[in-house]
Amino acid sequence: MKVLLFSSLYPSSVRPIHGIFVETRLRELLKLGGIEARVVAPVPWFPSKHPRFGDYAKFAATPRTELHNGIEVHHPRYLLPPKVGMTVAPYTMAISALRTIRRLQRDGFDFDLIDAHYYYPDGVAASMLARWLKKPFVVTARGTDLNLIPQYTLPRRWILQTAAQAHASIGVCRALMDALRDLGADASKLHTLRNGVDLERFRPEPRETARQRLGLEAGRTYLLSVGHLIERKGHHIAIESLVELEQDVRLLVVGGGQEEGSLKALARRLGVEDRVLFAGAVAQTELRWWYSAADALLLCSSREGWANVLLEAMACGTPVIATNIWGTPDIVTGPDAGVLMATRDARGLVDAWHRLRTKLPAREATRAHAEKFSWQSTSEGQYELFRSMV
Repeated sequence: MKVLLFSSLYPSSVRPIHGIFVETRLRELLKLGGIEARVVAPVPWFPSKHPRFGDYAKFAATPRTELHNGIEVHHPRYLLPPKVGMTVAPYTMAISALRTIRRLQRDGFDFDLIDAHYYYPDGVAASMLARWLKKPFVVTARGTDLNLIPQYTLPRRWILQTAAQAHASIGVCRALMDALRDLGADASKLHTLRNGVDLERFRPEPRETARQRLGLEAGRTYLLSVGHLIERKGHHIAIESLVELEQDVRLLVVGGGQEEGSLKALARRLGVEDRVLFAGAVAQTELRWWYSAADALLLCSSREGWANVLLEAMACGTPVIATNIWGTPDIVTGPDAGVLMATRDARGLVDAWHRLRTKLPAREATRAHAEKFSWQSTSEGQYELFRSMV
């Protein structure tokens, strides 16, 4: 079976952790054998690689073609003009990718199906490509594409048209497929295939060893917040909670992004600057040391489809505190996993920490909870679905 994965959410040598969950699912599928894959991951066109342009410069620096972790990846450029980008993106993305895909076919990779990730604009673009190329396709929803974008009339219409044309839609949690059904999609074509966790990459390390490796003080309580530094991830709530938490509590913030300056300013304004460590972006291969060093992981997001960081932390033996949204209750199902916040604010986080602290689960029990979420069943379900398409 030959699979063409299509998504702008895919890592590259320039942005190695961008969309890593999409790459991980593909890599786990390939372990089953009998599948050959190529990836077409469109990148917005930008004229300059100069570092002063930040993330935009990384678009320009992305190679056109590369072998990324053993998988052939192509990065055609598509136009994403200001103001109207959200409207025209499906068209420009599909048109830019068509030439690359036809070249792959001429070179001998005449694929059987398109595996698209993220419903808008990627899934809508995939529906156009599937029609032009006369191939079946499937779209995986991952969060914001169904819990935010359908608020806009035109994208909602296109999402529903795409769901009708697709062989199937996949959600990383049941709540996403329920949302698509409620929009009007055919329930018989909706499938839930949750993300798993890499139990080899994410494993417990001795806590004191991890803290020494990271240069952390002994005798402190460490709470960890991991994710892009953007508003919806809720790092500001974690910082605000320090005002009410015990003085020995320290907050570790792992991630980079546009809100870094405002988050540091918030910490200064609240007088907790000396209790917050901004670690910046950390490679996936190093994250286990941060998870292992922490007493708990915090996830204060306003929107999440299926939050991989929760299972990654648990696989390292670290319980979690998280907002009660979308797929999160399917992960945090008992005291060995952690607790859910009653409200998404500093008070809700403080109360949740006090509940967790009074009965901290053993690290072995938290790891055992994560082990229920291996990739095997998801990969097998994906393989059977793909086989039905061809």
